[in-house]
This record gives sequence, C-alpha cells and structure tokens, in this order.
Amino acid sequence: MSAHSHRTVLRGGVVVDGTGMPRRRADVEIAGDRIGAIGEVDDRPGDAVVDATGRFVMPGLIDAHAHVDGRVFDPGVQLALLRQGVTTVIGGQDGVSYAPGDGAWASRYFAAINGAHPTYAGGGVAALLASYDDATPLNVGYLVPAGTVRHEVMGMQTARADAVQLAEMQRLVAEGLDAGALGLSTGLDYVPGVFADAEELAGLCVPLASAGALYVTHMRGGYEANTAAGLAEVVAICAAGDRHGGVRGHVSHLHVDADDAERLLADAASAGADLTFDMYPYTRGCTLVSMAVLPPEYSALDVDDAVARLTDPVERTRLRDAWFPAVADKPSLGPDWPSMIRIGHTPSPEWAWAPGLTIAEIAGRRGTDVVDATLDLLVAGRLEVNAVMAVRDERPVENLARLFALDGHTGGSDGIFVGAVPHPRAAGAFARMLGTYVGRSFEWEGAAVHLAARTAERFGLDGRGVLRTGAAADIAIVDPLRVRDAATYDDPGALAVGIDDVFVNGVHVLRDGTLTGARPGRGLRRAGSAAGIHFPSSHPLPLSQPAPARHGS
Repeated sequence: MSAHSHRTVLRGGVVVDGTGMPRRRADVEIAGDRIGAIGEVDDRPGDAVVDATGRFVMPGLIDAHAHVDGRVFDPGVQLALLRQGVTTVIGGQDGVSYAPGDGAWASRYFAAINGAHPTYAGGGVAALLASYDDATPLNVGYLVPAGTVRHEVMGMQTARADAVQLAEMQRLVAEGLDAGALGLSTGLDYVPGVFADAEELAGLCVPLASAGALYVTHMRGGYEANTAAGLAEVVAICAAGDRHGGVRGHVSHLHVDADDAERLLADAASAGADLTFDMYPYTRGCTLVSMAVLPPEYSALDVDDAVARLTDPVERTRLRDAWFPAVADKPSLGPDWPSMIRIGHTPSPEWAWAPGLTIAEIAGRRGTDVVDATLDLLVAGRLEVNAVMAVRDERPVENLARLFALDGHTGGSDGIFVGAVPHPRAAGAFARMLGTYVGRSFEWEGAAVHLAARTAERFGLDGRGVLRTGAAADIAIVDPLRVRDAATYDDPGALAVGIDDVFVNGVHVLRDGTLTGARPGRGLRRAGSAAGIHFPSSHPLPLSQPAPARHGS
C-alpha cells in the first residue's frame, strides 16, 4: 500500500491555522500531500486516525536560518528538528554553501558549520535541491550563497569585482533563482563576503528584484554595537538594487538590545526599506573560532598556508603582541574572551577532550597561556573548530520577548549540528520559542504566524505555513501544556518534549515522538521560479497580533 492510498484524519484537536484567526476545535483531513478539509470530518473505512484531543494542530514550523544543508540526512538531526515541530529548514545561509560549484571549497571552509554534503559534487542549485527530494523527512529551501558565488568567479581575491566579474556573478545568481532558490544570502564577516562592498552586493541584488526574491544577510560588523552601521548598509543595498520594482531584505540572527532594535528597524522602515529578521531565543552564539580570534586575512588563506603561519614562532609572537590585544576590544567579546569561548567541535583526536571547555580551561589543563592554547587548538584542528560564544551583556528573557513580538520577526535557530558539544539552539530553539515566549511575545495564534506563516510568505513558499484546504500538509501537533526545550549548554543534544506527531507533505514522519522512517521531504523551489511548485496564495497575514493569551489556554 502506498503512503497516500488512504486518508488520514487528525481528530479532536484545536486548529491554530497560521492566518492569525482565533483557534478553533476542528478535525483536519489529509488527502495525499495536501489538506483536504478542516472542520467536522466524517468517518470512513480505512481512515488512519490520529487522536489530537487536548493538543493544538498547527502548521509545520519553518526555520528561517539553519545550517543543516549537509546534515539533514542524519536521523539524529531529523529527530531533533521534528521534535520541535520544524518541517522546513532554509539553508544556503551566511553566504557559504555547496552550490553553485562542486561544493569542495564550501565543505572545507564551513566544515565546522554545515559539514559535508554526502552526495552533492556539482550541478548547481538544481542538483542540490534535487538531492533532498524523497531523501529526508524534512523540506529544505535554499538561498544562493553570495560568498560561494564570489569564490566561483574570483577565488579569494580581495579586490572589488570588475564589470565582467560582476556580470558573471549576476548570471550565477539568476541561474540559481531560476532553479528554485528562495533568494540570495550574504555573510559579511566571512570570506570572501567580507571583501564585497555595498555596490557589488547591490549589483548581485538586481536579479532578486526582477524575480521578487529576498536578500538575506549576516550583516557586516558582528552586530551589537555595530548593528546601526550594518542595518544602514542593508538599507543602502536594497535601495541601490531597486531597479525592477523592489528588493526586500531579511536580517539573519539579529542580536541587539530591544530599544536599539525597535529604533533602528523603525528608521529603516521610514527610509523605505522592507525588512524582516530572524532571531533565536538565546544570548550566546556559535561560530568558527578562527573567525572570532584570528585576523581576517587568515580566512582567505589555504588551510595549509594558515597552519604553517600559525606554527611559525615569529608569526605567533606577532599575533600575541599585535593582534590578540584587539580581540579583547571586540564588541561581542571583551577582556574575558578566553572564558567566553567554549569549544564545540574539533576534528583532532588528540583534542577530543576539549569540546565543552573554555579556552581558559584548556590553557589551565595544558599549563600554557591562552594564546598558545588557542593557536595550538586551531593548528591541530586545521581551523575546523567551532565554539559557543558568550557575550558581554547576556540580556534577560524580557529583552528577547520584546524583539520576538515585533511584526518583522520570524523564527530562526541558526542551528549547527556539527560537534560533540554544539549550541543548544539546534535542538531547542523552536521548542523554547513555544514553551517560553507564548504568553510573553505572542499568543498561540501569533506563534503560528511568526514561526511558520510569515516565514513562508516572506521566502516565497506558497501554500506552506498555513492550514487551509489545498495547502501542503505540513503539520505539527503540539501539547500546549508540555511543550518545552530540554537542550542546555551542558546537554545540548537533549530532545524537546511536547510535540510527538508531525506530518510532512501528508506523511506521518514523527509518531509518538519517534521517527517513522518515511522520507517525503522535498527541495522546495520558490514560487514563481522556472522550477517552482505552485500552491494557492497564502491567506493575508494580520499586521498586528492580539494581546498574548495565557500559555495553556
């Protein structure tokens, strides 16, 4: 019997449909990969019935910023995401991923972020999206990564692109959009994105404007105190790229004080910018240690050259005397940086004891100073080292709650599933947004908008993010009284609780909290692209949300 030869009925639940309309008691019929009906659904012989009594039936959640491009085939990663109600992830983030090209450079540079893709070896965005079809229980969308595009055309040149190079980069962006990519991503603190100026980036946005696709950016400067300058550049890029009717922008993993965010986003809107953003519900971040503590030119080096320089006594003395004092002045770190960087991953067997420890703790165990400990760690791991990064000002829950309540907010985990001790946001972000911020930032109706519908609308995923007849049957069944994250910094892999049944494209992929083994996921192609899969338009979203209701109501 095929997966869709019978009808599935979700009976007795409370439907929170993602349109902002009030929740209601209703059955949901799944017919094939679509929602067949919502309301009073009759009984038929052969129905597969799921008892949703006491639970909320919601659109599958959409992670606007995930680093699972190569990890989504791993059952452990799949389980961690589905247990949070996530049914779609958007990859190609921060300007670095596999396509276009053969994926070799991105796999090396982001080995500690995305990992390696098990099958992709070239063929562009079309081939990469095809690699997800029926190969995973999750849907995967993809952004054309501007850093990868630049590397394909210019390698690690630091110069501004000339007219010929820019035209070739525009061609690659347009080709990716035609293949179904959802937009363009930049990572302006990573190489080679850090070498691209606003004029070059605006040029790459020209294909976005004609396609109506999204400009998604890890802004320049590390956020926090540099957020104002970063946002000003985003506004300028979107305005300069506005040659065919508008470039919409989306800021990745925004982290800044709520007062500053409200003011800066309001200023951007007043300047005519159409911006949204994603955030994760933690104050600590996770990134490459080399990016956090080494001069930018190191990222542009071949790994062998970088390792050779880091083992040279003269260079180490130079870094110790002339560079590392500046690390203590970084806005996101500070003088106590060795205690703020907690190692998550290194591939070195000799350093397998290091994940979970700070640089200061590692130095203490080895009897060296923190600079030698850091450089030795990077050399042994050939720069493939990531870490959880504390910040100077770990703001209270109330600060995050205000940011999540803003109309431009969408849910994004920035989840990284590489390493022995990763950041808990990968296994916990969406469950925490439901378990902690419903009742603070939005009610359940608002949660479905912020974490599903708005993301689908923004990224061009028509027919997803909402529950209505004819929409894709991506569904999470949530116990509103039990849902919470369990992952912590000490136990980052602990699975979320309270979401035990999830459907993707009409197929039951999580049953009683366990993977079913079904793999109905798809590489999602942007609506309107040459490869796009079209659904009816989404219900218009409300501009504001009602006042939050109580958590379990």
